[in-house]
Amino acid sequence: MQKELNQFERNKVCELVQRPTNENFIGTKWVFRNKMNDEGEGKDFDETFAPVARLEAIKMFLAYAAHKNFTVYQMVVKSFVQKTIGDKVYKLKKALYGLKQTPRAWYDTLSQFLTDNGFTKGKVDITLFIIQDGESILLVQIYVDDIIFGSTNKELCDKFSNLMQGKFEMSKMGELTFFLGLQVKQLKDETFIGQTKYTRDVIKKFGMEEKSSVKIQMNTSVKMYMDADGKAVDQTRYRAIIGSLLYLIASRPDITFAVGVCARFQSVPKESHMTAAKRILIYLKGCQEVGLWYPKQGGFKLIGYSDSDYAGCRVDRKSTSGTRQMHGNRLVFWFSKKQNSIATSTAEAKYIAAGSCCAHVLWMRQQLKDISTDKQFGDILTKPLCESRFEELKHELGLIE
Repeated sequence: MQKELNQFERNKVCELVQRPTNENFIGTKWVFRNKMNDEGEGKDFDETFAPVARLEAIKMFLAYAAHKNFTVYQMVVKSFVQKTIGDKVYKLKKALYGLKQTPRAWYDTLSQFLTDNGFTKGKVDITLFIIQDGESILLVQIYVDDIIFGSTNKELCDKFSNLMQGKFEMSKMGELTFFLGLQVKQLKDETFIGQTKYTRDVIKKFGMEEKSSVKIQMNTSVKMYMDADGKAVDQTRYRAIIGSLLYLIASRPDITFAVGVCARFQSVPKESHMTAAKRILIYLKGCQEVGLWYPKQGGFKLIGYSDSDYAGCRVDRKSTSGTRQMHGNRLVFWFSKKQNSIATSTAEAKYIAAGSCCAHVLWMRQQLKDISTDKQFGDILTKPLCESRFEELKHELGLIE
């Protein structure tokens, strides 16, 4: 390790400076492994990235917690601090190498520890760990060094917290309020998920504070195209806007379609595309506090909806699929995405959308079987279209004799 540090010093990778008061900093850790030599001896890393929870898995976790009326808690791994250097930090001058294995090594360590203590992994989500005690169940979801957990029995949460703190340098942060950029409010009869602060920051970042808000994010009659004769705009700024909006759709299904359409023109954005993207920002200005509402009352049946347009893209005549999946009256997942192939009929476009919807619903059903002690998730209710039209389409495609 000292040789590596000396190498950093010789190459002027970083320098020790007083910690700035207005800047964030990140910790680093060493992972010691022997690399393979030319004779194949030693151990090398063939997998470097840690499994992380899907965002819809986190929302499923919160939806189920709201349904079962239990609180979700959060804890995080403590950062290592070298006390001998006081309040100083290393200012990085060049890119470090050889550190990408750390998250994977941490996942392996944590996973082994949990399974040794009676936890089982989810069958489709290996970042989910479950342990059952009679009629009670403890759920643990990990995202690298961030951990959320909850149980129908509060004592199981306390035992888990003590277990983790006894083995690792962990800090219990109390009730979950902020995770992966999502603000979470766990109230008495409901849970609210939003990105109010992030929305406000994005509007300010791109100078939309003084603009008058609009009621719709994109006019349904607008057909976006390449606009080869249009005036070119700053690609970097346009892509920054799209990137910010793509992150925001984690809690804003109302802008998903509009953002998806604007994202298709990032290679050569024109003034018409920039106008459409800015309109989404102006729309958000008038509804910054909108988010997802998960009530504690209501059923938990898994329902999927899907639909599509036909040849909606003016550039390549491809259709756009739209789906949403709900647990009762709790919206968990949705997407609006251009289809990979060109549909030859309205029926084909809608069946492609329905297939995507069902594939995701099957994943969600297995996830629900893992996190629930109930036996109510055997059936899935999917609604690709209204029933009468659905039967007509099956006849058109020759699916009924």
